[in-house]
Amino acid sequence: MTDQLIRSGRSINTQIAEGHGRRTFPDRIRFCTIARGSLSETLNHLIDAFDCKYINTEQVQYFRNKITEVEKLLNGYISWLEKQNNS
Repeated sequence: MTDQLIRSGRSINTQIAEGHGRRTFPDRIRFCTIARGSLSETLNHLIDAFDCKYINTEQVQYFRNKITEVEKLLNGYISWLEKQNNS
């Protein structure tokens, strides 16, 4: 479970960076969407860790709040990219 959590967490910024390196709006949107999926996967691993009693309620809630913050930022960036792509 630790390995899966590390890989999904690292995948978030890796996908954003890869999309940025492609330099086209459709590619950036696609890779940011993949990053958002990795963010959801990371939350799922944290919920699994909570269910297995590896982390407590306060810890899972802390991470859930952080993930929500990142998701809002990522959604805002995706919206901006979509507007740029359509102009």
